[in-house]
Amino acid sequence: MKLNRLLSLLMLLALVCMPLTACSSESPEAKAASPSASDLISGKPQSVPIPGMVTMVDIGAHACIPCKMMTPIIEELSKEYDGRAAIAFIDVWENKGEGQKYNVRSIPTQIFYDANGKEQYRHVGFLSKDAIVAKLTELGVK
Repeated sequence: MKLNRLLSLLMLLALVCMPLTACSSESPEAKAASPSASDLISGKPQSVPIPGMVTMVDIGAHACIPCKMMTPIIEELSKEYDGRAAIAFIDVWENKGEGQKYNVRSIPTQIFYDANGKEQYRHVGFLSKDAIVAKLTELGVK
């Protein structure tokens, strides 16, 4: 008797919860397609630009001196712009072939894309936080 009652309760719970998950505003595919801010700056290869978002990707290496100087800036911007712009970092020393994919000849290189995915600006070398913020603002990020 207790087992039947428990099964009935579980079935009822499943029926109640199922529509809630079905009505979620974002599909599982969309969630999987949108990497988190921390994933974007992990150094691993990324699919950038992020569709529908202004994107800045910093192509460098964890062991390169100017790239190390960029690290705290990229981390700060990643948090500050989460949900408003995509900030990414790809380590080309750990991920051979990524530099060629983005036509990078020297690191660090920062590439800025508009929300339509079109490259708008490219800079080689260290780039200050203020300069990055100015470029993101110029591309329409508020």
